[in-house]
Amino acid sequence: MRISDEVTKNIIKKLLKGEDYRIEVVTLLNTRFFDHIRNFLSLIPERKKKLLKTLKENDLDFEKLFLSKILNLKSKELMINSGLNKKTISNMYNTAVEKTVIEASNKNFQSLKKILGGLDEQDEINVNLSVEFKDQEITQNFDLKDFLFIVNALAVKRAELSGGLWSAAGKRVEKPLMLTLCKIFGVKDSNYHSDDQVDEGTDFSRETDFYLINKDKKYKCEVKLMGKGNPESADAFYARDSHVFIADKLSNTNIKQLDHNSVQWVQLRSKNGFKRFEKVLKKLKIKFSGFKKDYEKNLDKYFEEIFN
Repeated sequence: MRISDEVTKNIIKKLLKGEDYRIEVVTLLNTRFFDHIRNFLSLIPERKKKLLKTLKENDLDFEKLFLSKILNLKSKELMINSGLNKKTISNMYNTAVEKTVIEASNKNFQSLKKILGGLDEQDEINVNLSVEFKDQEITQNFDLKDFLFIVNALAVKRAELSGGLWSAAGKRVEKPLMLTLCKIFGVKDSNYHSDDQVDEGTDFSRETDFYLINKDKKYKCEVKLMGKGNPESADAFYARDSHVFIADKLSNTNIKQLDHNSVQWVQLRSKNGFKRFEKVLKKLKIKFSGFKKDYEKNLDKYFEEIFN
């Protein structure tokens, strides 16, 4: 899932100011989710016309409009509308090939129908959701069960969008952030490398965010935009055998652990937090010309060089 350059730049600006960057991702998530809802509902008129060729008006419920075999829907849509996501199916069946996705989706929806089987008779809530399309003079009514199926399908889609966007944001920001820090502190191109490199003594490369270079010595850098309640991200750092850790937030335990292991760190969510990068450069003896106090005026220039 792609994060635009503009959103990436806004996230970096907030990180440099020690501000919470998450509103950028949340805003993007809300926008894409609302677009999905509109698209989700806008499918009804065309599908209704197609289904009415073989079915009666009273037979058109959620299952017919969003899961019917007559519509030849793609497996991904069937999966989401049935209340599952690809990761769950993959974990359940050790595969997510199309055939498995379709079978799992059908099985899960039948389970949902069973759960809601007696809902109309037992529940005191009466829902009559009417979706009207004025330009096509079409109206579709949904009862309580259909309403819950819709809510479930939309919830699964939002979760999918959320997971994809948060993951994409972290990955998208990592290298541009490091490049920005290097420009702010005047680190020459020859003293960093932003591409994956082959690990010493091996014939393979690991996915590493960034390298700081002092002569022939390469220092692996890791960027994690984690919160204090996400210690696993810090733990994963050690598995990658990195030397520098750049984080949004660090707990006191994280900091003690990093210091104990002689790992250089920067906590961005603190007053002038990014300036600790200078201490990292000095400790690793990385050549740099010095902190540029007017960096904020030059950020757009830096971004132009980084993103172009």
